[in-house]
Amino acid sequence: MIDNHILAAIFVHLITAILQLIAWRKTITQRYLSVGGTFLALIVAIRLFEKVYTDGTLTLNASNWEAPFGIVFVADLLAVTLVLLTSIAGFAVSIFSTTGLSRQRMMYGYFPIFHFLLMGLIGAFLTGDIFNLYVWFEVIIISSFVLMTLGGRKAQLEGAIKYMALNILASMFFLTGIGILYGITGSLNMADLALKIQAVKNQTLIGITSIFFILGFGIKSAVFPLYYWLPSSYHTPPSAVAATFGGLLTKVGIYAMLRVFSLIFIPDEFTKQLLLVIAVLTILTGTLGALVKTNVRRLFSYLIVCHIGFMVGGLAMFTKIALMGTIFYLIHDIMVKTNMFLIAGVIRQLRGSMDLAKLGGIYGEYPKISLLIAIVLFSLVGIPPLSGFWPKIFLFQEAFGQGQYFFVAALIVGSLATLYVIAQLWSEVFWKNPPDPSVLENKFEPMPLFKKILLVLPVAILAGASLYIGLYAEGVVQVADRISNELIDTTPYIEAVLGPKR
Repeated sequence: MIDNHILAAIFVHLITAILQLIAWRKTITQRYLSVGGTFLALIVAIRLFEKVYTDGTLTLNASNWEAPFGIVFVADLLAVTLVLLTSIAGFAVSIFSTTGLSRQRMMYGYFPIFHFLLMGLIGAFLTGDIFNLYVWFEVIIISSFVLMTLGGRKAQLEGAIKYMALNILASMFFLTGIGILYGITGSLNMADLALKIQAVKNQTLIGITSIFFILGFGIKSAVFPLYYWLPSSYHTPPSAVAATFGGLLTKVGIYAMLRVFSLIFIPDEFTKQLLLVIAVLTILTGTLGALVKTNVRRLFSYLIVCHIGFMVGGLAMFTKIALMGTIFYLIHDIMVKTNMFLIAGVIRQLRGSMDLAKLGGIYGEYPKISLLIAIVLFSLVGIPPLSGFWPKIFLFQEAFGQGQYFFVAALIVGSLATLYVIAQLWSEVFWKNPPDPSVLENKFEPMPLFKKILLVLPVAILAGASLYIGLYAEGVVQVADRISNELIDTTPYIEAVLGPKR
């Protein structure tokens, strides 16, 4: 079904960014515009999700050029679910940014670039054209590079160089794969590619081409052995920026792998085993990194790497149950990881440091905030019946069913390590006796009440979302079930784009 409202969320962020550029030095105006823009985008995303959930996949042909000749935008259930999650996370981060970011950084153009980044993310989820996906990736990379360097501190610039270098390499692999794919099939439309790729006689060349996409998307997802840019860069920008990166940027790579390897390159046995090995090694390296880190945000960065392996493993097994686990974990992870970096920002405001040795006593002074944070930490660990628990059931079930015992072992190690690391973090940050008051830099206490609310409210919003995902798991499972069906049987997607006669 053709629907012009598919692009509404993109245009909301584009218009918001343009208005903020007009109000360049008026930071208060930019804050109002940002919160208002992200709230409007959230309303649009909810409406789009409801429409797709009820009516099925929606499409839009840009400039009325029919597929496969023009650029097509496709809103299937996977795409609109991620658009909705991006909008929720963007709304929370926008509120946090109004207080958690210095006015100096705002005057460097933080808010318009932030909305360009959200626009790029939503565009990547909705596009049905493989080259257009590359274009949206470049919008994301440029915006995120500017946000990462905002303020110009030495650590930021060092992290940004690592981030940019690896992402340029990823783009090079991605673009090379697109070029070969176009040379083989003469098409860039993903639905059309799904049909034409089956008619190619040289399947060895198809397999080689798929490796370029694994490399490109693997770097962007931060999988082993190309993950080290993430923990080297995500701890350097402000917490609001790190929250957007930690919650959303690596998930674009996972989305792209789900889309391309369900629609164009159906995984053969070699690809499945390759992805499974990558998943196991990603979990283990992320686990080892998290165990030795004493900086809160570096620790969270390695947990991102570890849990990316969970999702790649689900894709590698490529069955309905495994894909349900991956989709559910993706939904859970976006909410929780965004919130973890916002929590790190709150901790910095409370204690002036991210070093575990310099933290402590927060539960005694701020019990309500601590209990709110505990909900998020329990969700991350996967304490039943919270959101991190349910997807692991699907992953364990399918891994046992297929006899993938190395992946089972990796899941157990990753889960236990997450529990240990979070328990240690809780002990060091919240229960341990507070450090010497002379070394504390409590920026939270002198704040006016409304600023304190603006700092804690985003954490509460995302914690509420995580609680909803966990306690209303039945509804999320229904969404994951429908998405996994669409990933395995791509006929409805292809027919929505190209028509039933093709």
